[in-house]
Amino acid sequence: MSTNDGFTLTDNKSGKKVDLPRMIGTVGPDLADIRTLYGSMDIFTYDPGFTSTGSCKSAITYIDGDQGILLHRGYPIEQLAEKSDFLETAYLILYGELPNPEQNKAFRKNVTYHSMLQDQMNYFYRGFRRDAHPMAVICGVVGAMAAFYHDSTNVNDPASREVASFRLIAKMPTIVAWAYKYSQGQPFIYPNNKMSYAENFLHMMFATPCEEYVPSPVLVKAMDRLLILHADHEQNASTSTVRLAGSSGANPFACIAAGIASLWGPAHGSANEAVLQQLREIGSVDRIPEIIARAKDKDDPFRLMGFGHRVYKNYDPRAKIMGQACKEVLKELGKEDEPLLKLAMELERIALSDDYFVSRKLFPNVDFYSGIILQAMGIPTSAFTCLFALARTVGWIAQWNEMHEDKDQKIGRPRQLYVGAPQRDYTPLDKR
Repeated sequence: MSTNDGFTLTDNKSGKKVDLPRMIGTVGPDLADIRTLYGSMDIFTYDPGFTSTGSCKSAITYIDGDQGILLHRGYPIEQLAEKSDFLETAYLILYGELPNPEQNKAFRKNVTYHSMLQDQMNYFYRGFRRDAHPMAVICGVVGAMAAFYHDSTNVNDPASREVASFRLIAKMPTIVAWAYKYSQGQPFIYPNNKMSYAENFLHMMFATPCEEYVPSPVLVKAMDRLLILHADHEQNASTSTVRLAGSSGANPFACIAAGIASLWGPAHGSANEAVLQQLREIGSVDRIPEIIARAKDKDDPFRLMGFGHRVYKNYDPRAKIMGQACKEVLKELGKEDEPLLKLAMELERIALSDDYFVSRKLFPNVDFYSGIILQAMGIPTSAFTCLFALARTVGWIAQWNEMHEDKDQKIGRPRQLYVGAPQRDYTPLDKR
């Protein structure tokens, strides 16, 4: 909120001064309100990647990277991962409070009974090549939902937005599971309304018409926890993409498809796949000293995957939870001796005892263990980012809804520092 205790900016070239109000949030650093800067002084700010720019007000997620804190609506991620489940956390992220028993029951019913896809969408999948990347498939399918569910595309109607929210949260497990089934040449498995959200997803992934799949409670809990840990993460690249697309008034399905496209980038959503690949390449605990030395060599472009984070300058709170879940899953599957887990744990131990990593605050992030869990469950690496999209859909929708309720929001229109040619006159072809 704005206060009179603000900032005075002086242009040393022209001598002009402008007062910028101070904006104070619930927690976190204050902001300078620069909305009048261009009109008052005819200058813009320059901030590649928007790393020092607050693009919106939000009450959904708070991150303190220095302290390693992640809160959803004020609740620590550690408490939600231990005591809540994904749909309860989804309700919290969407509506701002934990549901009472009646709200909880109604929300679960709304999600459960929207999980089937419109039957014609079966044929939509068949338009893709069998070897298409699953992220390409889910991006296309989600974008196409606007053609099948056009009755919930009125972004100015809160009721229409809520129906679209239910549909996206409910159908994403089906969309992701079917993308996997299609890539395997297997029949689609339809949702089962008697199963929980995470259980139903695993069932659609691994059951076949000729063989039932009953996931163990440990695997269901691990999947549920993984979804919670990825549900929202403030104004990251894909969330900002959803908000930017939504600022134009685009329909919800197009906006979420845009978020999926952004998440697909290797610098954003594919990090756990990269961690797993690097662990395989390292291969042995004996090679860790060599790898550590390469990571510390400023002349070597090698980068140790799974360490460090754009925001967290402390231990990623999600990584601690994921590490414990990894051990539980491998024990349940009888894979306690999984070489990749032993390798990851030893790599983490050595890195955290090395002043090079500690002084640079290069701590393990959430991707460090998540790939091992997903691989142990039988999920192929090509589908890892799809799982991320499935979980993050809740956060994207909540952010998209919040944007539509914010009277300060306008269509996104970043400015630029032009470095091209100045105005010049056209030269006829025969004079060039």
